[in-house]
Amino acid sequence: MVAKNLGAKLAETVLGHGDQDRATHTDISNPDREGGQYADLSGEKMKAMVWMAKNDMRIVEASKPTLVDDHDVIVRVTGSTVCGSDVHLMHGVVVQVEKGDILGHEFCSIVDTVGPAVSHLKVGERVVNSFVVSCGECSFCKQNLTTACERTNASTVQEMLYGSRTGGIFGYSHFTGGYAGGQAEYVRVPIGEQSLLKLPGSVPDEKGLYLSDVLPTSYHSVSDTGVYEGDCVAIWGLGPMGLMACFWAFRKGAKRVIDIDKNWRTEYAKSKIPGLETINFSGGEYVKSWTHRVELSLSLEQDISEMVNECIMSTRKFGRVGIIADYTGYWKELLQLVESGQVDPTIMLTHRITMDDIAKSYYAQEKQSNGLVKCYVETRFSAPRAEGTQELTSL
Repeated sequence: MVAKNLGAKLAETVLGHGDQDRATHTDISNPDREGGQYADLSGEKMKAMVWMAKNDMRIVEASKPTLVDDHDVIVRVTGSTVCGSDVHLMHGVVVQVEKGDILGHEFCSIVDTVGPAVSHLKVGERVVNSFVVSCGECSFCKQNLTTACERTNASTVQEMLYGSRTGGIFGYSHFTGGYAGGQAEYVRVPIGEQSLLKLPGSVPDEKGLYLSDVLPTSYHSVSDTGVYEGDCVAIWGLGPMGLMACFWAFRKGAKRVIDIDKNWRTEYAKSKIPGLETINFSGGEYVKSWTHRVELSLSLEQDISEMVNECIMSTRKFGRVGIIADYTGYWKELLQLVESGQVDPTIMLTHRITMDDIAKSYYAQEKQSNGLVKCYVETRFSAPRAEGTQELTSL
């Protein structure tokens, strides 16, 4: 991991940082970088989850961020969470993650400060972020394909490896823009009017939070793959994304939805989604070759082909296979569904924890232990717990 990161850093230095025509300042992954020039002049401090080294995640004291660009918004985080993809960062398998980077790409918050170019967001308004930082002006953003934004990620290494860059992502290494993330008490949100969605008073944080990633990504997976009336759908995995994909598949009219996993999550999912069928292959193992075992152990790959092979071999002729990690659009449409009660994202919410337990939740997420499906992380700015949601607990 150290060698990979050093190699990526050297490559970025040799190739040059691609910050020309960026829509915002990138690579401010902690306000205390570069002598604290991105810290608020008030001197206020905050708690933040940072990456220190492979498998070394810590809550530290960091400075409150300050406005950097005119379109920036500073928010007070009222709720955050941990995503399964964050585990990749913990193990250091994502290149260009650096010591002190603040993690987390899902958060809801209250507007604290706005830059002079911000006119549609007001101090005190409740908002949820999109996990992607997008400019709103490039050709992809104009098509609502914000995760492909051309102007918010300066990583030359990513362009070298993939031929182009994704949009920037909060709290997900300098490979995706180097933005400080939302597992913190304050966040600088670049291009705030593009990256934040107002939450109405009828939608509590415990529901609004998941509009940042899980709800739109799972919905996109079903919509983009194509689920139609009367279909039989199989979904591999019953983490938060798989669970919500099952929900959306039924909503799209699927006749049968079958999910495949290997532990207690199969029974949990059936208790939350009526009619769901599951296959629990406890004791099974996806890694079926020594080649993949070695490659995984050396961090040469993050996932394996066996699961994709199973998907393909299980699909009927003229069927469809979808492998989805990002989303496009759907924000306002899904907010309406949450507000009207047609979808309840708290079906995946199993734990409410404090920031001090975030590191533990990374390991519980990875090991699928402690009955954890999805957590809600409260901060000192959180509102009282919404009725009917999980009580505060510890891991």
